[in-house]
Amino acid sequence: MTQRPIPADEVRVFSGRSNKPLAQSIAAELGVPLEKTHHKKFSNDNMYIQLGASVRYRRVYIVQSLTPPVNDNLMELLMMIDIARDAAASEVHAIIPYYSFGRSDKKDAPRISITARLVADLLKTAGATHVMSMMFHSPQVHGFFHIPTDPLSSRPVFQKYLEDRDMNGTIIVAPDMGQAKSAARFAKSLSLPVAAGNKERVSDTKVIISGLVGNQVKGHKRALIYDDEIATGGSIAELTRVLIKEGVKEILVMCTHGVFTRGGLEKLAAIPQIKEIVTTDTVHIPKRKRHPKLTILSVAKIFADSIGHNFNRESIGDLFVFGE
Repeated sequence: MTQRPIPADEVRVFSGRSNKPLAQSIAAELGVPLEKTHHKKFSNDNMYIQLGASVRYRRVYIVQSLTPPVNDNLMELLMMIDIARDAAASEVHAIIPYYSFGRSDKKDAPRISITARLVADLLKTAGATHVMSMMFHSPQVHGFFHIPTDPLSSRPVFQKYLEDRDMNGTIIVAPDMGQAKSAARFAKSLSLPVAAGNKERVSDTKVIISGLVGNQVKGHKRALIYDDEIATGGSIAELTRVLIKEGVKEILVMCTHGVFTRGGLEKLAAIPQIKEIVTTDTVHIPKRKRHPKLTILSVAKIFADSIGHNFNRESIGDLFVFGE
């Protein structure tokens, strides 16, 4: 479908400080400028933010990934949404490439917060009229939002990256059953078999994978581990150990959100069988922190296409995360 251009004077695109490079790429794909945002802190550590262009009766798109420092970046996003609403924007769209609070999606211990739901409520209260994100940690997170919300899929950029590569003899493996459906959809698009790890999480940094569920891994020399998010790399390292034990000689790791905290990237890159780690730019990784094994693919066009279809009141079903 040929997308109609967006009139530059009818929209405003702003960026928080968490992922300005992606915001610039999205604006460039849309053919509109990325407007300036002025930030500073008062002596008491309170944030001061001012949007650098008029938003009156315009559709406003605010790009902000909820990456470390997560709480500062969330507050910055809420303030920018509130500013746009109070300055008479006709619509306020929160473009959140990485919604980190999605991992807090259930009450699995007494007296804890389902923070994914709480933050969804805060976004609405601040004045967001629409949320766009990529690959929520679980499907139920979508249901926490009481405003229109579009969880997009990163699968198209991964499929395009692999289209000229010989994938014969490869099996797709999800780290756990929670990601099995997503991995199965990805495997179907590549006409490959799929398996999943039988994972038990001991703590935030320690997991145990006791075995594999699904297709037989034995006989496959190459595995593609497919996950939504990698932080410390503990799950992937443990799954890699199991795959190597099953006879896998070569491993390709793919994830949408490359958070890579606590040396996670270096931990995985040090495993000889892992030949490449592929992620997207939903999380900004400075060049000085990138490893030679790391490949970063941009999702700017997916967000820009979705914003364009949204602006023109068109369906974005083909970009929807749970679509076939």
